[in-house]
Amino acid sequence: MKTGSLLRHGLTHIFIISLGILMIYPIVWMIMSSFKPNNQIFSNPSLFPVALTLENYISGWRGYAGTTFGTFFANSLMMCAVAVVGNVISCSMAAYAFARLKFSGRGFWFAIMLITLMLPAHVTLVPRYIMFNSFGWVGSYLPILVPKFLAVDAFFVFLLVQFMRGLPKEIEEAAIIDGCSKIGVYLRIILPLATPALVTTALFTFLWTWDDFFNQLLYLTTPASFTVSRALRTFVGDAGAVSNWGGALAMSTLSVIPAFILFFALQKYFVQGIATTGIKG
Repeated sequence: MKTGSLLRHGLTHIFIISLGILMIYPIVWMIMSSFKPNNQIFSNPSLFPVALTLENYISGWRGYAGTTFGTFFANSLMMCAVAVVGNVISCSMAAYAFARLKFSGRGFWFAIMLITLMLPAHVTLVPRYIMFNSFGWVGSYLPILVPKFLAVDAFFVFLLVQFMRGLPKEIEEAAIIDGCSKIGVYLRIILPLATPALVTTALFTFLWTWDDFFNQLLYLTTPASFTVSRALRTFVGDAGAVSNWGGALAMSTLSVIPAFILFFALQKYFVQGIATTGIKG
């Protein structure tokens, strides 16, 4: 029995390690190829470059239409920061209302919110574009950022509702007895206790906004306003051909660094938020 158990555990670990290597290989290939000369990226089958070069990073950093990738990174960081603030504030407020406050039609509106999770984003694409265009917002960050302050991301509202419902009500009742208002309970009791779920919301918001390409392609029209994901598209010509693969791979490598740093820095809170949200009903 012991030998069979060890064999099963060994095979399981081999399978997991093999799957991990298979999943991480494209990222490793991208990083290593970013240091290869352009003419060796596809001609040299070796993972490791024969001759190291930084020319790809230099040429890629020059950017597009006179705008460097430094500007694109700054635009992305700014947009992600505003999106995180908007989602954390609006979604936590909506979640607090659904989880703790009693009002007419609460169950109905919560169900409507959950139904929006099953609604494909492409269904509302044309109406949203027409509406934002009538506002004169196309060409700016407003169509992407303003909805973040209106709690439109039902996934985060649901995640926070599940977490807040699991918090002890006795703490809230004691605060109310001591004279704390509902707003005071939200600010002084609920938000500090919901830190793991809020960090999870912030992390997902940052990653999804950073990686979002479609909305940025749709609404950002001038090179000075491009974000990293939108700027990477400039390496691809109208015919779908990439003339500077080295620059594209180099800037793609740099683009994953902020996400890696943020994820590993907040990993403890992220795991805690997912775990505790999953076991609370």
